[in-house]
Amino acid sequence: MDTSTVMMILAFVAAYFVWFRSVTRTLKGPKGPKLWPVVGSLPGLIENTSRMHEWIADNLRACSGTYQTCIFAIPFLARKQGLVTVTCDPKNLEHILKVRFDNYPKGPTWQAVFHDLLGQGIFNSDGDTWLFQRKTAALEFTTRTLRQAMARWVSRAIKNRFCPILETAQLEGKPVDLQDLLLRLTFDNICGLAFGKDPQTLSPGLPENSFASAFDRATEASLQRFILPEFIWKFKKWLRLGMELSLSHSLKHVDDYMTDVINTRKLELVSQQSGGSQHDDLLSRFMKKRESYTDKFLQHVALNFILAGRDTSSVALSWFFWLVTLNPKVEEKILIEICSILMETRGCDTSKWLDDPLVFEEVDRLIYVKAALSETLRLYPSVPEDSKHVIADDVLPDGTFVPAGSNITYSIYSAGRMKYIWGDDCLEFKPERWLSEDGKKFEPIDQFQFVAFNAGPRICLGKDLAYLQMKSIAAAVLLRHRLVLAAEHKVEQKCH
Repeated sequence: MDTSTVMMILAFVAAYFVWFRSVTRTLKGPKGPKLWPVVGSLPGLIENTSRMHEWIADNLRACSGTYQTCIFAIPFLARKQGLVTVTCDPKNLEHILKVRFDNYPKGPTWQAVFHDLLGQGIFNSDGDTWLFQRKTAALEFTTRTLRQAMARWVSRAIKNRFCPILETAQLEGKPVDLQDLLLRLTFDNICGLAFGKDPQTLSPGLPENSFASAFDRATEASLQRFILPEFIWKFKKWLRLGMELSLSHSLKHVDDYMTDVINTRKLELVSQQSGGSQHDDLLSRFMKKRESYTDKFLQHVALNFILAGRDTSSVALSWFFWLVTLNPKVEEKILIEICSILMETRGCDTSKWLDDPLVFEEVDRLIYVKAALSETLRLYPSVPEDSKHVIADDVLPDGTFVPAGSNITYSIYSAGRMKYIWGDDCLEFKPERWLSEDGKKFEPIDQFQFVAFNAGPRICLGKDLAYLQMKSIAAAVLLRHRLVLAAEHKVEQKCH
């Protein structure tokens, strides 16, 4: 290699390091994750995969709630596509999720990843497409009849399936996988509410349901796409390789199942006009609208709500029951509240308390249980992180400049664990922080401090339904059983 070539290479390397130094100086949060030449913060991400959410929280604590990093420190990419702003500051969250809502959509990357499964459904769309679905769904979610329908589905599943399984396990002295049972229970409930068909995954023997399995595989394969650059997973999709092949097969099964459901419902709605049975699920409600929706649109409506309402509630309940086992005083207060309500509604004969799950009006009065569930979601939100795409250059309230084309990740997990937001006891499980001084009223906390149900225009429509389901299940279990963690079972957070 001649001298001129060596000098050229050295000049190129020197220029790169000058550029790299200038980029690292402009990033917000000098105490954030270490940046390496070319690979950026990727080594830190890989090293902390098993504790990702806690690692992000550590970085945010060190940087007063906001930091910036480069996934790839490469010229022309680092200042935009490679730049990620990470925050949990409530003022920044309000700015992103409400004040400048239109500037921070889900973006093309997110939509491309989930398009095959969710299409242009409410959780995978932006702009007018999202707004139209949001307005339509919002009308349905505010109706009392939908809450009553959810109460019926939950009550039936608790009485006929969930409680008998737990009782059998207790009599036989066998441990149960509570998270699996809760996942099956919430899946049956959300399918019943979304399209009026019970997949019966919580039947005796816990059978495998082909639709549930296909939906799980499709969701997992879609999430795998986030790990790979878009051109790679699209190339694998074209070649039908690996998870992309699995996704294709799973989507075919989901599509066939939903086509059958929709066709059956159309026939039932025709017979209903002639005096047949009534349906109050979301799918039927959309079908009864004057607008004529395509079958594919109706399918995506149902699948979007299943994805939103299934794992979220079951994960929250799993953490809730674990935290209750660690805090016997909280369990005692929950039982006192449940028993006090049942004493008023069902009398002193305690045998009548267990005949049926709590009805809608009884569940509505569970103030302390709601506080304990909210405290659970503060510490262990079902969706720990979320991200947005930046349309135009902007400055966040804390002074952070975010360029167009970059991405913002807001850490919901971290937002619940910051001392400057929640006080020195932020890591304690303390339901009382959600109650009035006399302990008789539930006092909601600012939605931009508590982002477990999202916030702003995209705040969760099913929030009240989620609380209804979780409170019903929590009361049914704790009234009948004292839970104990199985010997040598390790409780840990899934970070991937």
